[in-house]
Amino acid sequence: MLKFISFGSGSSGNCYCLYTEQEGLLIDAGVGIRTLKKHIKNYGLSLNNMHNLLITHDHADHIKSAGWLSIDPGVNVYATQNVHQGIENNYCVRKKVASEHIKIIKANVPFNIGEYHITPFQVPHDSTDNMGYKIVYHNITFVLITDAGHITSDMQHFINEANYLVIEANHDETMLTQGPYPAHLKERILSPNGHLSNQACGEALAQCATPALKNVWLCHLSEENNHPVLAQKTIEDILKAHGIITGIDFRLEVLKRKVPSGYKELI
Repeated sequence: MLKFISFGSGSSGNCYCLYTEQEGLLIDAGVGIRTLKKHIKNYGLSLNNMHNLLITHDHADHIKSAGWLSIDPGVNVYATQNVHQGIENNYCVRKKVASEHIKIIKANVPFNIGEYHITPFQVPHDSTDNMGYKIVYHNITFVLITDAGHITSDMQHFINEANYLVIEANHDETMLTQGPYPAHLKERILSPNGHLSNQACGEALAQCATPALKNVWLCHLSEENNHPVLAQKTIEDILKAHGIITGIDFRLEVLKRKVPSGYKELI
């Protein structure tokens, strides 16, 4: 059985995991290595069964522990050439990715890792590159989209294919615009290469969700410019206005920012 767990989702560190009894697949490694190892152990998992890591982009909250994992236990790190170069240049990454575990991927070029069939796709963000991932395991399609400035037609296509979806709902626009952030930071977040708002996330779900969608997890919520209850209610209200009822048409949940969100069975 395929399971999903979030070990952290937010500016403090992002790390997600798909796993079966035989093989685990990590997505991003922005959680500190000691914390990540503790979480994995607490859930009865082992890093020795996790041989591969997909990286979305090269910001520190997504790559902090990538180098450590490539050294011990020797995890393969999959990212675009630009992202690998960004990891190499990022001073927040104290241990760099071991050369023998660097794996280069390209947008829209599928590849296989064991029984996982993976398609990376471009997501707009102010990083050197940013990939979303569609991961197919047998008859299950899992899609992850984070740090997205806006929804592209390609992203709409992948949302449309998802049975299970992790998607960013970073901020409430009113909280952000009226909050204490300096103007340049507000402009960055609101830009087409910034972060996805609750409203934009809700509209994307309303337009692209299909009857095949079973569960949506909201990720990368801002601590200063959002709140889990607000994000969920805003998106539920948008969906309801389009005739979509959460809990009936699909489940909608919010991932925790700094602690694991508990595992979910994907069936």
